Amino acid sequence: MFVDSHSHIYSADFSLDRDEVITRALEAGVERIVLPNIDSSSIKPLMDLTDTIPGLFFPLVGLHPTSVKEDFRKELQILEYWLGKRRFYGIGEIGIDLFWDKSFLEEQVEAFTTQIGWAKERNFPIVIHVRDSFTEVMEQLRKVYSPNLHGVFHSFTGSFEQAEQIIELGFKIGINGIITFKNSELGETIRKIDLSHLLIETDSPWLAPVPHRGKRNECSYIVTVAEKIAQLHETSVDKIADITSRNAQELFGF
Repeated sequence: MFVDSHSHIYSADFSLDRDEVITRALEAGVERIVLPNIDSSSIKPLMDLTDTIPGLFFPLVGLHPTSVKEDFRKELQILEYWLGKRRFYGIGEIGIDLFWDKSFLEEQVEAFTTQIGWAKERNFPIVIHVRDSFTEVMEQLRKVYSPNLHGVFHSFTGSFEQAEQIIELGFKIGINGIITFKNSELGETIRKIDLSHLLIETDSPWLAPVPHRGKRNECSYIVTVAEKIAQLHETSVDKIADITSRNAQELFGF
């Protein structure tokens, strides 16, 4: 059994063949798919998809850092409203992104810490987006840290030293197709990390693994990610599937 711990399969990228994509995922052994939110516009398609196959999809609610603009407080109000209306399994995808736009850093920090507050109140895990912002994210986490704060650094691309900091805080590390890229040094880092700290994900429709790089990603490609980690740890794909699925189940409370 595989758990895709991060997929945006509700997005318009799958509007023409979503059923076929889901079928391929099930045939590949994917039995649970975690759906992080983006902003208020993605809540309805996310929840509509969740309702189609009970037990397969597990929704999160959150405001993605690249969606943090002048109206971010209104966005947070809408998402907090939904948080009280439906069952969610975590807060995400949240964080700080300084790759695309540094002008909203202050707003991103406020949105990030506000949503961490939601998670702490409900004992929910958080799914963290980090891009060119590891120092800033860790600074905020340490400021608000409490023993019940937990979650995953999604789409990890950092160093072993950064991984150690994440693990020290009790967080998991999300690995996706980037680990298969020829120019990625991530493999050597992941080789050193105990499997108990890892989740696997696709981040579909983005970051498709080799040999699908550059094309639309989908949940069935999680197997390729697992194969690469199995190779690095010199173990079986079944063991990777078992351990990472258990890690995801414990984190999200399936």
